[in-house]
Amino acid sequence: MTEAILLVGGKGTRLRPLTVRTPKPMVPAAGVPFLSHQLARARAAGVDHVVLATSYLAEVFEPYFGDGSDLGLHLEYVTETDPLGTGGAIRNVASRLRSGPDEPVLIFNGDILTGLDIRALVDTHTTAGADVTLHLTRVEDPRAFGLVPTDGDGRVTAFLEKPQTPEEIVTDQINAGAYVFARSVIDSIPEGRPVSVERETFPGLLEAGAHLHGMVDSTYWLDLGTPRAFVRGSADLVLGRAPSPAVPGACGDRLVLDGAEVAPDAKLTGGTVIGAGARVGAGASVDGSTVLEGAVIGEGARITDSLVGARAVVGPRTLLHDAVVGDGATVGADNELRDGVRVWCDTHIPAAGIRFSSDQ
Repeated sequence: MTEAILLVGGKGTRLRPLTVRTPKPMVPAAGVPFLSHQLARARAAGVDHVVLATSYLAEVFEPYFGDGSDLGLHLEYVTETDPLGTGGAIRNVASRLRSGPDEPVLIFNGDILTGLDIRALVDTHTTAGADVTLHLTRVEDPRAFGLVPTDGDGRVTAFLEKPQTPEEIVTDQINAGAYVFARSVIDSIPEGRPVSVERETFPGLLEAGAHLHGMVDSTYWLDLGTPRAFVRGSADLVLGRAPSPAVPGACGDRLVLDGAEVAPDAKLTGGTVIGAGARVGAGASVDGSTVLEGAVIGEGARITDSLVGARAVVGPRTLLHDAVVGDGATVGADNELRDGVRVWCDTHIPAAGIRFSSDQ
């Protein structure tokens, strides 16, 4: 296997409310655009040709990644003019693939951060003689996901909608968003219309007697569909919990990029990223958070599990917990923002304008 399809867009639009101006797939995760981690892991697994199937804000990718040569890849870009769904997007790029009918093609979703052993997935596909092999992961609460039960040999037996009752939870295995398709399966997907692999392609293949195989891999897995998850994923990349060759530095409690200024007594923990040109004031603490380029964190501020946008200002002694502060916004001194609050770009919150706790 030497080529892959990277699905970008669609689901990715769920993160548009991050309130930062940078398109979501390009928001830095551990110091580089998130797609850099996806592409670097594919290259490390032996992939050298990747087709990006894009829809939402497709025009931002090619100027940044170019032809992929800096990553050791050959990149091509195919943009949907109308939404085609996962299956339709895969079929839409088929003409750019080089693989023969029986050769494997890796397909992965641009919103998933995972420690999946890509080579093992391809090897499983080849050994099983499967038409499609799915990466499956186990979750504690599968109610928010479609279920994918398998038999004792690993063959997929069904694709079940999100369970509504305890009796419907027949497995804790879910579709983890990475696949290996035989090229001939890609060519069999209907062309020029929306197609869902989960609701149409996979069930149709099962009904036709095709061999769909599941590889259960319980390494790191995170769906980056919310701002909270995106911040968590960036921190986990810095901490080394989520492996990536693209992290620009050694794994540890912090990643401070070139040009950032951090006061000697400021405390950075939990995989925090401080962007280029950002400043962290004396006595501030930043835990498990991402501070983008040019942002300012005031003296004594406490930032936890939050995203601070480019050139935003967080005033002295302000507390952020599970918050998103948009690009260019100002949060004055002595504010307290918690529990998923989002401050839009260029908004100004005056000193002590918002608090949850008492004045004391």
